Amino acid sequence: MTNSQHPVFDKQFRAQFDKLLAWRRDVRRFDDRPIDSGIVDDLLDRACLAPSVGNAQPWRFVSVRTAAIRSSVADHVDVENRKAKDGYDDDEIQSEYQRLKLHGLREAPVHLAIFCDEGTNDGRGLGRQTMSETLTWSVVMAIHNLWLSARTQNIGLGWVSILQPEKIHRILDVPDDWRLIAYLCLGYPQRESDEPELSTLGWQDRIDRSKTRFAR
Repeated sequence: MTNSQHPVFDKQFRAQFDKLLAWRRDVRRFDDRPIDSGIVDDLLDRACLAPSVGNAQPWRFVSVRTAAIRSSVADHVDVENRKAKDGYDDDEIQSEYQRLKLHGLREAPVHLAIFCDEGTNDGRGLGRQTMSETLTWSVVMAIHNLWLSARTQNIGLGWVSILQPEKIHRILDVPDDWRLIAYLCLGYPQRESDEPELSTLGWQDRIDRSKTRFAR
């Protein structure tokens, strides 16, 4: 039992929360200011407040600090980016793709690799016996907590997705039953915007939200 008073979230708080959601952007352009290690620890504490299936808390955070390892990751992502570009048959789309900045691995002061411990016994299988994916989704919830918390500290987060998970697993030498969910960059943004960069650059605009809602 807890004796803490039940919080009341008023209209002003909700307005600020709406702003937080709008300003939670995928950031790829970072300046060179370092992030204090205490702030990173605080953000990870907030991430760990996320809900998880069976209260299993399967998230595993790897702080990638070694310069040689970070360089290996960046080189691998650059290779995969070139492959992804070449995967488009249309020359115009290739040209558009090439103009995108898809990661800030060489500028971001903090690299975090987020894994799901698929071998954990915590939670005793509750929920994931019927929906095993919920273990992964729990980690995604923690990432979202981290993303929002970083924004409250005026820190940007970028999710690097153009990579081979198996390659990152080998580079970082983590346990076999850990599965990579995300490789993240954190840093102070060079510039601020509440519009997704892919919208700004004309790659993909926001879709009409009505197209995502159905009733049965």
